[in-house]
Amino acid sequence: MTAPTPLPEVWLRGPLRDVPALLQPVAHALLQAQEEIHAMLLDFPASLLWQQPEGVASPGFHLQHMAGVLDRLFTYAAGNLLTDQQLQYLAGEGKPGEGHSPDQLLERLDAAISQAIERLQQTDSSTLTETRGVGRKQVPSTVLGLLFHAAEHTMRHTGQLLVTVQVLKGREGV
Repeated sequence: MTAPTPLPEVWLRGPLRDVPALLQPVAHALLQAQEEIHAMLLDFPASLLWQQPEGVASPGFHLQHMAGVLDRLFTYAAGNLLTDQQLQYLAGEGKPGEGHSPDQLLERLDAAISQAIERLQQTDSSTLTETRGVGRKQVPSTVLGLLFHAAEHTMRHTGQLLVTVQVLKGREGV
C-alpha cells in the first residue's frame, strides 16, 4: 500500500468560501498553523506540556497564548475592549491547571481558529483601513493591521512551538 499523497499547503488549495479576498492570507495562515500544530502534537506526552527547555516558553503556554491572542486581536478589530473574562484568560496564560491537557488546549485553539475564520467571513472589506485602538492605551492600528498580526503572530508561535516540541521529544526519546 502506498502512502497517501500529502495535501499542498493551505494557501495552495484555493480561496476559502465567504472569506473576503484581501483576508484570504489571514485565513490560510491560521488554518496552516492549525494543521501543523495538530501534526506536531500527535501523541505528544502530557508530561512534557509545561516543560521549558533552556527557559523558553512551554508548549502549553504557546497553545494557550495563540488561542487568547486570536480572541483579543479579533475583539480589537471589531472595535471592542477586552472583557474581564478575556483579561482573566490572559493572566492565566502559561500556567498549568485543570482543563489543560494537550487535547483540551488543542480543542480550545481549534475553537479560536474556527471563530476567527467566522469573523473573517463577517468582515466588511470596506472597514479594513479603519482605525482601531489596541489595549488599555488604545494604541492605534487598523482592522487589517490587527487581522494580519493575528495571522503572523500565530505563525510565529507555531514555529516556536515546533522547535520546543522537537527539543522535548528528543530529550525524552519520543
